[in-house]
Amino acid sequence: MIGRREFITLLGSAAAAWPVAARAQQAGKLRRIGLLSGASREGASLNYDAFLQGMRELGYAEKRDFILEARFAGGRYERFPDLAAELVRLKVDVLVTGTAAAIRTLQRATTTIPIVLAYSTDPVGNGFVASLARPGGNITGLSGASDDTSPKQLELVTTVVPNASRMGLLGNPASPNFAGVRIGAEIAAKKVGVIIVPVEARNPQEIESAFVEFGKQRVQAFIAASDAVIFTQRRQIADLALRNRLPSMFPQREFAEAGGLMSYGENLSQFFRRAASFVDKIFKGANPGDLPIEQPTRFNLVINRKTADALGVTIPAQLYIFADEVIE
Repeated sequence: MIGRREFITLLGSAAAAWPVAARAQQAGKLRRIGLLSGASREGASLNYDAFLQGMRELGYAEKRDFILEARFAGGRYERFPDLAAELVRLKVDVLVTGTAAAIRTLQRATTTIPIVLAYSTDPVGNGFVASLARPGGNITGLSGASDDTSPKQLELVTTVVPNASRMGLLGNPASPNFAGVRIGAEIAAKKVGVIIVPVEARNPQEIESAFVEFGKQRVQAFIAASDAVIFTQRRQIADLALRNRLPSMFPQREFAEAGGLMSYGENLSQFFRRAASFVDKIFKGANPGDLPIEQPTRFNLVINRKTADALGVTIPAQLYIFADEVIE
């Protein structure tokens, strides 16, 4: 059984916690920040706003100290090269992205403009950086742990659906995050005699088809591997899960808030808020390649009681006790 809160050490970082007090910005020129998202503007609004909040907390004011040039792919990842090239042509001072599928495109677009990862999974294993302690090149930022949390997510789902023998895994194959989550889930599932049924979805239409496939494969619950498309369509996925009476587990709180049964993992908005501190350091002269990749990840268990009641599943009392949040 999980404890109420678990923490991952800030790997390669001297900081033990995220800053809670704002720091005044030193006077300087008006900067340009390029933000590249794989989601739509509406779908990315929570993270977009969190980044701006982080900048405000550090003493920056939009349009006084910086201009934010935001570009949204709207789930069409083939647009990344054009959007990245556009931001480079604008001569932005720093690039920010939380979409893993966009990172390689940005690296190809520029070797000189600093790139801040607001969220990534296994940036070393995916070849984005040389190491967490010294990423090298023009890239730094934050790394999540969605690949490491998939075994715990599987454990939690099987606590709610104790007789489950076939577990679905929904993910976007265009995202580098998917492979790591799939491997972690399959290793954990093998230990407990559960079969993982991976189903791919790159857009809303394929998400609809994924649930048809889940039905054909007779899965009894499913886990989702988040990326920009999956995150943007979280309400669609939650609705389909309810319609198909499938208990669901997600990596971020926002999915449970949208109607998913449970989430265990990170608060994505906090990653974007924290990404502002990397932008601040770069504005003040830091070399991105020398800034350690941080893993300031706090795992939260969120349960949507309303969804549990609608599905007719019983959440063990102990899970409610240890949950960080219960959505009524």
